[in-house]
Amino acid sequence: MDDNMKKIPFDINYLLKNFPTPFYVYDERGILNSLKKLQNSFNWCDFKEYFAVKATPTPYILRILGENGAGTDCSSMAELILSEKSGINGEDILFTSNNTPIEEYKKAYDLGAIINFDDTDHIKKFLNKIGKPDIASIRYTPKNAYGTEVIGNPKNSKFGMPYKKVLEGYKIMIDSGIKRVGFHAMLVSNTLSTDIITRNTQIIFEAVKNISEKLNIEFEFIDIGGGFGIPYKPEEKELDINLLSKNIKDLYNYYFNDFKPKLYTENGRYITGPHGYLITKVLHIKSSYKMYVGVDANMANLMRPAIYGAYHHITVLNKSGEYETYDVVGSLCENNDKFAINRKLPKIEEEDILIIHDVGAHGHSMGFNYNGKLKSAEFVYDGEKFKMIRRAETLDDYFSTIIF
Repeated sequence: MDDNMKKIPFDINYLLKNFPTPFYVYDERGILNSLKKLQNSFNWCDFKEYFAVKATPTPYILRILGENGAGTDCSSMAELILSEKSGINGEDILFTSNNTPIEEYKKAYDLGAIINFDDTDHIKKFLNKIGKPDIASIRYTPKNAYGTEVIGNPKNSKFGMPYKKVLEGYKIMIDSGIKRVGFHAMLVSNTLSTDIITRNTQIIFEAVKNISEKLNIEFEFIDIGGGFGIPYKPEEKELDINLLSKNIKDLYNYYFNDFKPKLYTENGRYITGPHGYLITKVLHIKSSYKMYVGVDANMANLMRPAIYGAYHHITVLNKSGEYETYDVVGSLCENNDKFAINRKLPKIEEEDILIIHDVGAHGHSMGFNYNGKLKSAEFVYDGEKFKMIRRAETLDDYFSTIIF
């Protein structure tokens, strides 16, 4: 077993000497390389990636993505404002939300965002209370899709509309005078299978083609969603993005001869996931029914292993060989506060530094304050130096909303 199969692409000694653990650090060049790889793969069409803000809602990262041709996929008031403050406006924002407060729709409308509707009632309320959006789409959830183990059975999904309601929604939009329309679906999450994404894209394209013919609509864009996965385990292979693009191009050319819609994706994990690292220090080694490594990070810093059973690779800084089996745990009053269970790692001692890999998406953003734990700082490495892009929370922050 080789604990060095995943590596961190920079020296973190400067950060360790000057800042307390735990903290997050991101590789800026890695993030931009992932974006460019996606863009280059789909350069055969009018393509745009709308980065899923929920994955890494950090203005510095949103800004560099925007400067390199990405838009933002937003689903809340805070995400809309984050985009605005990061210099992203207008149709570079796609607002796709469910159970949406009218004031959030209004903010998206004021920003000139693409409005993606989740229900026909939302369309009616929007038209009645706000007005007519310049461009809008509808989220489609078919009865069946492929590779739904993570995202769930479409029939149990709170997101989107079945085919008949989608048809009804587009009729409402057309009758209201909305001229520019797109189509949206999000059918899978974190898959490395080109076949699964291709099959789901075919479901989407077929629906677009049928609705276009029934209602005489030329869709301006098709958003096939995100869900492009990353290899969390060292032995997993990367998604073959070039093969996937070829498969989708073949489908696109088959279904769309009369009009050529733009093609959008809304990935988060694929762009930032592999390029984020959670750095944490070992506080205690506990021998009980098994061996526990207690670190200063906890589930409040990274909750994916606890709530999903998700695997995140862990390396021990400057150590290899002489393996032992550990549970790597935090300090919360919850027994699922664990980063790894029965993980073979080089023999660990107090004060060792652990690197938890692939936390660049749905890591810091899913943090919380249970047990009064505070959110950690975030840094980015731009190829030359480290920059703090979010300071650590303090107890003053924690208490600031409380009325004693």
